[in-house]
Formats: sequence, structure tokens, C-alpha cells
Amino acid sequence: MKTPNKQSGFTLIELLVVVAIIGILAAIAIPQFAAYRAKGFDARSASDCRNAATAEEAYFVGNAAYTSTVANLTTNGFVQSADVTVALTAAAGPPATFTVTCSSTKGTAGYSCVWSSAPAAGAANLDCH
Repeated sequence: MKTPNKQSGFTLIELLVVVAIIGILAAIAIPQFAAYRAKGFDARSASDCRNAATAEEAYFVGNAAYTSTVANLTTNGFVQSADVTVALTAAAGPPATFTVTCSSTKGTAGYSCVWSSAPAAGAANLDCH
């Protein structure tokens, strides 16, 4: 006498519930990941501003003037990050001053950082917004 065939496995409804749960989790996680990624690029912009300001000061020590050319800062160790735009402005003075503006194409829209060598009284050198 043959024994009946017992098949085991998941039912269709169980599989659909699992797929729905995974879909809900993905719908929550993906926008959060994009926001974290944009914040990372914004932090990269702020870091490039600080590093460019340091290189600008090093350039001043050797040349007694600030530069408006990013390429001149590479000799002082400045390495510009990918996807970050760095703009320099320099004023001969007296006193000699400079401004570094940085933004990332992959960061938060409209977010940029500005480093000023001569900020207003009580203001920070780096202003990101």
C-alpha cells in the first residue's frame, strides 16, 4: 500500500506577505539612504573648504600674497574632492584676505560652504548653509 504524498512548502499568501514586508522596508530605507548620502557630500564640501583655507595660508607664507587659482594650492597639499566645486577669491589688501566657496553637485541642492579669512566680529570663519 502506498503512503500519500505530502508536499511541504510556502503558500502563495505567505510569499506575498514576505514580499510586501520587504517592499515596505525598502520604501522606508531608500529615501533615508539618499539623505545620508547627500549629507556625506555636504560634509565633503565643508572639508574641502577647510583644507583649501589651510593650503591658502601655506601659499601666503611662501608668496606673501593669497591666490585665486586652485591649481596653485596643490603644491601646498590641497587635493580637491571629486564632485566638489572650489572657487577662490583673493584681495591684496591691506590687509590681504581670501574667500573659499565650496559646493558639491551631489549634495543637498543649494548647499554651499564659504570660508572667509576675515569674518565679521564674532562670526565663524566657515559658514555652511
